[in-house]
Amino acid sequence: MGKRLGDSISSAYIEAANRLNSKSARRRVVAYVESYDDVFFWRAILGSLESDKLRFEVMLPTRKNKLERGKKAAISRLLSQVGRDMIACVDADYDYLEQGCTYSSKAILSNRYIFHTYAYAIENLQCYAPSLHDVCVAVTLNDRYVFDFEKFMADYSEAIYPLFVWNVWFYRTPQFNKFSITDFLRVIETGNLSMHNAPNVIEKVRHKVQTRIHQLERQYPDGAAAQASLRDDLLQLGVTPETTYLFIQGHHLFDKVVVPLMKKVCDNLVRNRENEISRQSRHSAQRNNELSCYTSSLSGVSTMLRRNIGFLRSDAYSRIRHDLEMFLESKEE
Repeated sequence: MGKRLGDSISSAYIEAANRLNSKSARRRVVAYVESYDDVFFWRAILGSLESDKLRFEVMLPTRKNKLERGKKAAISRLLSQVGRDMIACVDADYDYLEQGCTYSSKAILSNRYIFHTYAYAIENLQCYAPSLHDVCVAVTLNDRYVFDFEKFMADYSEAIYPLFVWNVWFYRTPQFNKFSITDFLRVIETGNLSMHNAPNVIEKVRHKVQTRIHQLERQYPDGAAAQASLRDDLLQLGVTPETTYLFIQGHHLFDKVVVPLMKKVCDNLVRNRENEISRQSRHSAQRNNELSCYTSSLSGVSTMLRRNIGFLRSDAYSRIRHDLEMFLESKEE
């Protein structure tokens, strides 16, 4: 058997296929993404840019072109394949913040056919703080305001920000293994987080961060001297103390911080609604019927969060859209 057809797909292949279509057909641009979860995320962005002349098709790469562990292992192959009719849409990871200090960072930031999230990953944008109350409403069908997600995410971000800057500094040097992302995540673990103990958790995290920073300052005086200028540099890239949560590892934020917290908040909202139904019901049959209808209408936190498109209000989305609009303008030239 010869090679699978999909194994040889490139921008040139898609362009040739487009030429075979009628002049009235919309031009197809293939957008390769990293995983199944990314398909819906990038469709929400790319779909808004389609026209009567152009459409995007969001796809996972073939087995040979697979973006192994994201994009790192396949970056060289991608650089030779992407073009006017085939783009890649990837998580920024630290490549955006490294600003060309590594091979993958340089390759991704300099290639106009590779688009990235600006935030660390799609999970960070799915956890966009101003949208979290809306997700709770979608899960519980209860619009009662019981927890300030925006304040919590800002407070958590401010608590971890000083150590985050240190972590970025290490990743901009050959010494990244001296203070890895894993090391950083161990320090900023929240432990058993709930809507009631959130302030105490923030204080504990802040204390752990300061303790670790004191150790790093003694061990790496060059890093300590670079902190002020690095903070200025990161600010230009959109990193503020209040929005640091958008730039830490996405899976950690999603699985260890936001989902556990949202489950506690949603449990509270569900109990609140169930109590309300019980109070308003005239008899047990009505109560049981209403409770059954309500329960069958509930959704899972993780599922709704992965379908959250509230990030379309974020600065990161504005940057992604600007990059894509520049790409589309160049295609029309």
